[in-house]
Amino acid sequence: MAAAESSRSAAFIRKNTVPLSPPLVPEIRLHLAEESLPIWLKTEEELQQHNIDPPYWAFAWAGGQALARYVLDNPTLVRGKRVLDLGSGSGLVAIAACRAGAASALAADVDQLASVAAEVNAALNSVTLTTTANDMLVTGAGKFDVVLVGDLFYEAQLAKKVLTFIEANVSAGVIVLVGDPRRSYFPLDRFEKLTEYTVPVTRQLEDAEIKRTAIWRYKPG
Repeated sequence: MAAAESSRSAAFIRKNTVPLSPPLVPEIRLHLAEESLPIWLKTEEELQQHNIDPPYWAFAWAGGQALARYVLDNPTLVRGKRVLDLGSGSGLVAIAACRAGAASALAADVDQLASVAAEVNAALNSVTLTTTANDMLVTGAGKFDVVLVGDLFYEAQLAKKVLTFIEANVSAGVIVLVGDPRRSYFPLDRFEKLTEYTVPVTRQLEDAEIKRTAIWRYKPG
């Protein structure tokens, strides 16, 4: 993304969001939408010409909150390691990894506006991360020690690609953890639960005000 466009995107994010702390991760502040409909309409009206995705980056989803909480409570998981936050959205999980002492954290999201949001939020939390809008499911993970996947099993084809990506990384010896509240396409039989959280979420986007959300580890074989 060109510098001028990135600057405009950052201004749009700051104008249409408020710095807030996700309920499960009060240590971190993010530029989040106070209500879902206005940011959705603003995005469609003002940025539709750029063929952008819906503003998933403007919300702290249950899977991301749970993963961020787990990383902060278990810093040895990422300390001194190269971390990939796949489908990063707001950058919450990558920011948590930075706060926990990761050697590097890459916030990867195919939505370019999400990449800008992750950079804006990293600055808000005084951490340094890198971003990419490349599709890591296509280009490959590169060399990472830890891959963190939050809330990516909400669509059938995407879920298949994510599972294949996870299997390849686990086979390569990479630590892979998933934060997921058992979305529709989460392959429960392929994972084991490490711990579970009750995550406050917005009823405007979810089917409940609290989502029971687990941290999952892939079961090979």
